[in-house]
Amino acid sequence: MAGGIPAARQILSPSAHRPNLRVTVHNRDDSAATGLLAGIAAFLFWGLAPLYFKLLEGIPSTEILAHRSIWALVLALIILVLIGKLGDFRATLRDHRKMRTLALSALLIGSNWLVFIWAITNQHLLDASLGYYVNPLISVLLGVLVLGERLRRLQWVAVGLAAVGIGWYLLQFGRLPLVGLFLALTFGFYGLVRKRAPVDSLTGLAVETLFMLPLALAYLVWSTSPSSNPLNNSWQLNGLLLLAGPITLTPLLLFNIAARRLNLSTVGFLQYIAPTLQLLVAVMLFHEPFDHDTLMTFTFVWLGLLLYSVDALAQRRKLQLQQKAVV
Repeated sequence: MAGGIPAARQILSPSAHRPNLRVTVHNRDDSAATGLLAGIAAFLFWGLAPLYFKLLEGIPSTEILAHRSIWALVLALIILVLIGKLGDFRATLRDHRKMRTLALSALLIGSNWLVFIWAITNQHLLDASLGYYVNPLISVLLGVLVLGERLRRLQWVAVGLAAVGIGWYLLQFGRLPLVGLFLALTFGFYGLVRKRAPVDSLTGLAVETLFMLPLALAYLVWSTSPSSNPLNNSWQLNGLLLLAGPITLTPLLLFNIAARRLNLSTVGFLQYIAPTLQLLVAVMLFHEPFDHDTLMTFTFVWLGLLLYSVDALAQRRKLQLQQKAVV
């Protein structure tokens, strides 16, 4: 006991507190910086992913999806073993409620991947970019319709502007931007469904791709596509197909690092990197047409996102002031 008193005095002394505080702040800054870099890298990956899938042009979208699900599953299982979380994967397989939920999320993300790949290889990357711009507003709307959440005034205006943009597209082109809407809706519902299955992203993805595995293998076995048999392919093509696993998992792991270290609003702003890069790739590298009417559609959506972001910042500031008042 006698030896503990000086130690206690040292801990309580101001001079002892300052270094510890500096270390804490330094660690927090390092963590935030790591999260920011990881978040930027994740959305850069997603934004530039079309360049990879474009290299596979000429191969059926369903075949690319089959390889993507197979190699993502293999890589996910390897990582789960390496980080000692294979037990979580096994436990999830025994949880019937989670498995039912993940079966639905597998259907949603699988169809999302398929349409995204099809859009890239069929000159519709602009539509895909529009879909991922609209996605945050779709998620907000789903919160109202499904979860009973209430929208603030600026959020309603933001959703309304996106609706005007889609209406403009319909008026000018005589059709809805189906690719963009499908991607936005499936990804929005995917996020909603995954909220009901409290499973970490890597384990969840492993289970989802496991659900896709029988269909993927059946497709490759029964397909008449020449490239479905790896023995018929060059090593370069087989290498590109194997890359589908890392292309799928790398941004997801980086995103998880960012989500754990950054505020949700910061992650929300970073997500605009991906569709912006997709837009630039579509117009500047893939030479997809970006005329006045398409620009008007995007402008309405961008204005909606601007108001949505302003509202998010204002709400964050309000919460910070309330927390300071309580303290």
